[in-house]
Amino acid sequence: MTTQYIPADEAVQAVQSGNRVFIQGSAATPTVLLRALFARKDELRNVELVSITTIGNELFDPSIIGGSFFMNSLFVSSHVRDIVNTGHGGYVPVFLSEIPLLFKKNILPVDVALIHVSPPDKHGNCSLGTSVDIVRSAIANARYVIAQVNTRMPRTHGDSILPVQDIDAFVLADEPLPHVSYSAKADDTSRAIGRHCAELIEDGATLQMGIGAIPDAVLSCLGNHKDLGIHTEMFSDGVLPLVQSGVITNARKTKHKGKIVTSFVLGTQELYDFVDDNPQVAFLDIDYVNDTKVIRTNPNVVALNSAIEIDITGQVCSDSIGTYQYSGVGGQMDFMRGAALSEGGKPVIALKSTTKEGDSKIVPFLKQGAGVVTTRAHVHYVVTEYGAANLFGKNLHQRATALMNIAHPNHREDLEREIHKRFGS
Repeated sequence: MTTQYIPADEAVQAVQSGNRVFIQGSAATPTVLLRALFARKDELRNVELVSITTIGNELFDPSIIGGSFFMNSLFVSSHVRDIVNTGHGGYVPVFLSEIPLLFKKNILPVDVALIHVSPPDKHGNCSLGTSVDIVRSAIANARYVIAQVNTRMPRTHGDSILPVQDIDAFVLADEPLPHVSYSAKADDTSRAIGRHCAELIEDGATLQMGIGAIPDAVLSCLGNHKDLGIHTEMFSDGVLPLVQSGVITNARKTKHKGKIVTSFVLGTQELYDFVDDNPQVAFLDIDYVNDTKVIRTNPNVVALNSAIEIDITGQVCSDSIGTYQYSGVGGQMDFMRGAALSEGGKPVIALKSTTKEGDSKIVPFLKQGAGVVTTRAHVHYVVTEYGAANLFGKNLHQRATALMNIAHPNHREDLEREIHKRFGS
C-alpha cells in the first residue's frame, strides 16, 4: 500500500486558530510536527494544546506558547511546568485511566491529533511504537490526524497497531527518539530506599513502578528474586537486566501470563531495541492497564510510587508544591488502589526523607494549596531511607508516630513535638 508523504509545514496547515490539538507524548513526542506548528505562531491564535508528558525543552518555549498557544496539560512534565503555572497554560486533574473518557465523551473535543508512528508494514498498518497510553482515544475522536512517520520508531505489539486509513496526513521523518537515563542519578539515599522496598517484594510479585532514581534503585536490588512480573503504566531501562537474568518471567501472573504489560516506555536506545517487535511486551490502552479491576487480578501486586511530601496522618501530595503545579495525578491512585485490592498486594509510597535543601518531606501539615493525590485511607506502606512504615489499620496518632520514626533524625524532635501538641502523650 502506497503512502503519500507531504512536508510538515504543509501538513500542519490543518490546524486553525481556536482548534484543540492533541500531542502524543513521552518518547513519541512528534517533534518534527511541533516545530512546524510552532513556526506558525504569528498566524495562529488561541490554539489549545493537550497532552500528558512531552519531551523537548527547546520546543515548549514560553515565549512561543504564550503568544499563540495555550498548554492545557493532563500531566505536568518539566518541559511545560513553567508554562502551566502562568496564564498561558493550565492543568486538568484527572486519573490517567480516565483521560480517554475526556475525548470519548467530548469533554475535550479534539480537532487535530499529532502522532508519531512507525512506517506502515506490508499490510498497511503503522505502530504507535513507544506510546499507546491515551493516544488511541484521541485518534478515534479527532477530526483530523497527522502522523509523523519515523523510520526509527520501534514496532510494538498489543494495542499499538494503527491502520493507515485512520491517518489523514503523513510526514516522513528520520530522527532518533529521545534518550533518558536515571541509572547514573542513583545515590546512597536512593539505594537505601531501594533496599527497604525490595524487602517488601516477594517472589512471584507483579510490579508497577515508573522511572527515576528510586525505581531504578529498587530494581537493582531484586537480582535474587524469582518469577517477578510487570504490569505497569510505563517502564524504563531498569527492567532490562532483570529480564535478561531471568528474574522477570511473568510466570506467576494470572492476567497476561508470560508478558510484560505496559502502556508506554521512555529510556535509552537499548530499551527501544528491546521492545521493537517483541511479543513478550504488550503495549495496551491506559484505560485497561490502569483499571483497578484489571490490576487486582494479579496476586501480590506491588505498586511503587513517590511523593513530594506526606503529612503525619498519611495524606500524600505528589503533584504540587503548595499552589505550584509540579506534576500530576497520573496513575498513582489507579495503582495504589489496584495493589491494595490485589491478593497479597502492597501499595507503597517511597520518598527521600528530606528535600535537597534539607527540609523534611514528612510534615505536620501539607503546604497551603498542596494537592492530596493519595488519601490517608489509601496509603499502606511508606518508605524512606530510614525504613518502612505500614500505616494500614493504624489510627492517626499511631501512624504519625510510625512516620516520625522513618523521618530524618534531624527532624524527629520537631515532629514529636507536633504529634504531642495534636494528639497528646
